[in-house]
Amino acid sequence: MPNTPALIPGYGATVFCPNSQCSPEDARLAEKMFTCLGFCAQIPENLMDAVTGLSGSGPAYIFTIIEALSDGGVKMGLPRDLSTKLAAQTVLGAAKMVTASGQHPGVLRDNVASPGGTTIHGLHALEQGGLRNALINAVEAATKRSAEMGKK
Repeated sequence: MPNTPALIPGYGATVFCPNSQCSPEDARLAEKMFTCLGFCAQIPENLMDAVTGLSGSGPAYIFTIIEALSDGGVKMGLPRDLSTKLAAQTVLGAAKMVTASGQHPGVLRDNVASPGGTTIHGLHALEQGGLRNALINAVEAATKRSAEMGKK
C-alpha cells in the first residue's frame, strides 16, 4: 500500500506483505515495481496496521505541521506564500537529512540546538505543547482504527 506522496515519483513509501501464494520471484518483482515510487519494504502482515497509522496517515500529520509552521511564520510577520514555502522546504530538507545521513533524528536535532539558543527554546515550547505525545498518540489512534476497520 503506497502512501499519497507516491503521487510524486521517488517520494512515496510503500510496504507489501506477500502471502503464501506469492513466490520469492513475485516478491522481488513487487519490490522492484514499488521501489520506483520511493521507499519500499517487505513486512509481515501483522505490521500493516502500524504502517497505516504511521506512513499511510503520516502525510496528513506532516501537512498539519507544515501548516502550523507557516501560521507561526505569518504570526511573526512573514507573508503567507513565503512562510508556507519555507516551512515545506524545511520539512523536506530535514527529512532528506534523516534519510541521507543515516543518523538518528535526535542526533540531528541536537546538532541544530545550541546551548541557550533559539532552537532549544523553540524545542522546549514544542515539549510544553505536547507535540511529541500528540504525534505518538496520532499513530496509535490511526493504527487501532485500521485494525478495527480490518475486522469489519
